[in-house]
Amino acid sequence: MNQFPMTPFGLPSDNGGKDLGLFLPVANGGWILSRNKPELDGSYAYNRQCALLAEQAGLDFIMSMSKFRGYGGDTKHWDSSLDPLVLMAALSEVTRKTRIVTTLHTLLQNPAVAAKMMATLQQVSGGRAGLNVVTGSYKGEFTQMGAWPEDVNHDQRYDLAYEWVRAVKALWSEDSVTMKGDYFSLDDCESWPKPEQRPFLVCAGSSDIGMRLTSEEMDAIFLSGGTGAELAKNSDRAKSIAAEYGRNIRTYSMMTLVIDESDAAAKSRAELYAAGLDEGALAGMMRAYGFLDAEIGKENDFTRKARSSFMSAQIVGSAKSVTEQLGDLLEASGTDGLMLIFDDYIKSLPVFGAEILPVLRERFPGKIAAPVAS
Repeated sequence: MNQFPMTPFGLPSDNGGKDLGLFLPVANGGWILSRNKPELDGSYAYNRQCALLAEQAGLDFIMSMSKFRGYGGDTKHWDSSLDPLVLMAALSEVTRKTRIVTTLHTLLQNPAVAAKMMATLQQVSGGRAGLNVVTGSYKGEFTQMGAWPEDVNHDQRYDLAYEWVRAVKALWSEDSVTMKGDYFSLDDCESWPKPEQRPFLVCAGSSDIGMRLTSEEMDAIFLSGGTGAELAKNSDRAKSIAAEYGRNIRTYSMMTLVIDESDAAAKSRAELYAAGLDEGALAGMMRAYGFLDAEIGKENDFTRKARSSFMSAQIVGSAKSVTEQLGDLLEASGTDGLMLIFDDYIKSLPVFGAEILPVLRERFPGKIAAPVAS
């Protein structure tokens, strides 16, 4: 157990509660690889509606991914996506309470540029800005624009991210920064304005070096694992590493919810999505994950899970059943929160806010502390 206090950010997890957020559908198709899924165009209008519903429901944060190349197939899955920083700046103007988390790739943005963009978003959002730091792992996204460093391997991409994050943090807090790294150099570099409160930092990392970067430098980590036992193991590992650095870190997981009037109706919908699996989009996703073309279609644990058509772990059932399953998952895993995905955001978010979230808040009460000031 990590005994160090959380850095306060005005979130339920500051003192024992659970942070519940929304993964915005910023690309067409959302997180279901199926011809039978609800229509979801990934447009600004759709995301604006989702953000407003998330705030009305009482969710703690909304987050956007960064995507530059989709998976194709019959549904042209994720072939169209919004820029996350521009989107979140716009959404910060139509929301008032929920935290605004955008995404930047360390391979694409100079840290001095990133520091200024995030300081601006922090000002625009009234102190609600957060940043999801992504090292970049899908080669095809970057080779298409000449941005893939062939001489930088997996672990070195995290070394690059270490330099990037530390440079950004320094630019947020110091009058001038000079650093000579292996990947970035700053020479008497200034960045004004400074954020009055440091933006909330989050990253996903399942490898040892990825988990170390996140546990040492970030405020939260997205974990892999769909069961309570898997998540508990990974959460304990992240918190143990953070304790080595004299700090604590929030641990989150990602979950897709399919909610209907009954368990049977929800299960029927999930089965309908699986029946309409877009094989071409699945092949495109596997290719992006680094599988060789010759391996596409071979059955393994990855493809068996993907054939459900869902791109994440999922919970399927009535509102009552989903509430119980979510509560049990949070209890068993000991994680500090969840980032939620819905098959139908517009229909499901009001149900989640009215019937599910109040029960979870009562089951996992938390005291919000004053946010960090540096």
